[in-house]
Amino acid sequence: MEVTALDPASPVPLYFQVAGRLEQLIETGQLQAGGRLENEVELAERLGVSRPTVRRAIQYLVERGVLVRKRGIGTQIVHPKVRRPVELSSLYDDLAKSGRRPTTRIRHLEVRPAPDHVAEALGVSEGTRVTWFERIRFAAGEPLALMHNAVPVDVLPLDRADLESRGLYELLRAAGYLPRMADQVVGARTATAAEARLLGDPRGAPVLTMTRTAWDAGGRAVEYGSHIYRASRYSFALTLSS
Repeated sequence: MEVTALDPASPVPLYFQVAGRLEQLIETGQLQAGGRLENEVELAERLGVSRPTVRRAIQYLVERGVLVRKRGIGTQIVHPKVRRPVELSSLYDDLAKSGRRPTTRIRHLEVRPAPDHVAEALGVSEGTRVTWFERIRFAAGEPLALMHNAVPVDVLPLDRADLESRGLYELLRAAGYLPRMADQVVGARTATAAEARLLGDPRGAPVLTMTRTAWDAGGRAVEYGSHIYRASRYSFALTLSS
């Protein structure tokens, strides 16, 4: 395990630097999920920091769900989170680019009049027919997100086979409706019993939420989405500048 040098003169606390380096090694696969982390003494000697610094870094990663402490086993690496940039892209595309092997299970698909809140978000009249579908998105075989979407029928007809084998934005692009602008709201709450069961989490587990309406270059609304993500496996990444 190679860890880049830490900077004691940095305003960033040493424990946070240690945690960041370890999380980077996990995300890049240099530390494998399911493996054991070196003990605190070995890590402290390797990194040239105190044992309390290493202990605090490990506790930080435990609280983030990256590591887990097991009696008689030690500190075990769980799974790296999917860190997704907050930009106009699809989860399927982001997972594919990062090598996380996205797969999809369609739980429900029907053509129906748009519910009031969906019609309002899409800017269409009540009763406009949309394809309403619910999917579970998997990353490397593990459930990651529960996704509800609506697409106006006259924008793009959809079927199970396409949605199981391709991402929604890929299908929209192929049909000439490239999403170019979106209104997106990110939040958090606890999972219901049904949601937790579908995502493989305990009841009441934290989830991240996202609702999005996307428009093409001509200003036409092409999709509405309401998604939840496992907070233990997923995060949004933001790059800020002044």
